Amino acid sequence: MKFEQYYLECLSHASYLIGDESSKKAVVVDPQRDISGYLTAADEAGLDIVMVIETHFHADFLSGHLELAAATGADICYSSVANPEFDHWKIKDGERISLGEVILEFRHTPGHTPESMSIVVYETADNGPYGVLTGDTLFIGDVGRPDLLASVGFTREELAEKLYHSLHQQLMTLPDATLVFPAHGAGSACGKNLSTELSSTIGEQREANYAIRASSKEAFMAMVTEGQPPAPSYFAYDAALNGKERKLLDESAIPPSMDFVAVQAALTDGALLIDGRDPEDFSRGHLKGAINVGMAGRYAEFAGSIVPFDADIVLFTEPGQELEAKNRLARIGFDRVIGMAEQPYDMLTSHSENAQVASRLTADEFNARVKEVPNLQIVDVRNPGEVADGTAHQPQTIPVGQIPSRIEELDPSAPTVVFCAGGYRSSVAASLLRQRGFGDVSDVIGGYTAWLETTQPA
Repeated sequence: MKFEQYYLECLSHASYLIGDESSKKAVVVDPQRDISGYLTAADEAGLDIVMVIETHFHADFLSGHLELAAATGADICYSSVANPEFDHWKIKDGERISLGEVILEFRHTPGHTPESMSIVVYETADNGPYGVLTGDTLFIGDVGRPDLLASVGFTREELAEKLYHSLHQQLMTLPDATLVFPAHGAGSACGKNLSTELSSTIGEQREANYAIRASSKEAFMAMVTEGQPPAPSYFAYDAALNGKERKLLDESAIPPSMDFVAVQAALTDGALLIDGRDPEDFSRGHLKGAINVGMAGRYAEFAGSIVPFDADIVLFTEPGQELEAKNRLARIGFDRVIGMAEQPYDMLTSHSENAQVASRLTADEFNARVKEVPNLQIVDVRNPGEVADGTAHQPQTIPVGQIPSRIEELDPSAPTVVFCAGGYRSSVAASLLRQRGFGDVSDVIGGYTAWLETTQPA
């Protein structure tokens, strides 16, 4: 058996290639949308990808099932209770499929979503289970959140009850030595307590996972329905789009170049300019109206949290990063990249009248600003769980992804300081406020972490 995990750090997303070296047949599970890595691996191993299996309709990324099916002729497979618009193979609970010596057993595990299923992998029919691909049902240290579909026909309590039964009747019945391979790791908004580990065992999760150890179904339901991080605004869009026919991604296509006049015309027509540089580089000079979402961070996730899915996008990146930026946005279905700023640094210097700098404060300067400006508007853009552990100077608390929908809670005429944990999200938020017409906005270098150091005794 060939078993390979692919982990995409910027989306905390794990996908898998499973191949049978005797039959040369392979499957890919929960693929990312840019599929060249799977195709290369299969080609190098002499494998033929015959199935693309989705554990559920993903909300946090646009899956590559259509791209893989078009490239390989593979069948797309979902749980038998799923009803996507495109041709697919419905898999029943308990069904087994042979790739040759390797056996895949499918178990329906609803809860995170109604159609969720897990895949038990056997190296041969005579062996016990090698591992189980749990999708978003069971994570390392956590379980899938049951609240993402609460607005489309299921209450979070109904899904939480289904999740409890899926875990205890379908997954915890596997032998302790069975390896656990989830679809996400730490940083994903699909849960609240995900580990940085990328695999575990059923036995380890039975002993250490807080949700599995819940004393009763009622205690479990209370645990998993409370304290979840805010879901990025693009989640509902992606969950729906994953079940639809759509345009295929050409991951080799570079966005067209746009000169300054073309960029400004696009912005006038309503396009958004996404500047993917580091916050420090952005602060030293950027085009007016640019929103800073640094590519060194969770670029697609935060862009998808603040940019409408139906907006045209112009890219401003370090030279050579344009294709990466386009493809990372495509991973969440944001395909309306109409172009990229050509020779971006020359554009800044040649059109300095349309460039501006951004104010960034050290923690000490933040403290001084609080004393000097009586009506200072302070905004903490971290998630509720982070704020619960402490905050600075009694701020208004609005998670960065909720700023577009809650911007009326803020005064655009008031001097404003924004902070997060380390200075990445605050630059996103501060640039968005400036783009929306706020006149005096600063963010804090190093964020709450740096500020906390100023309050500690020497």
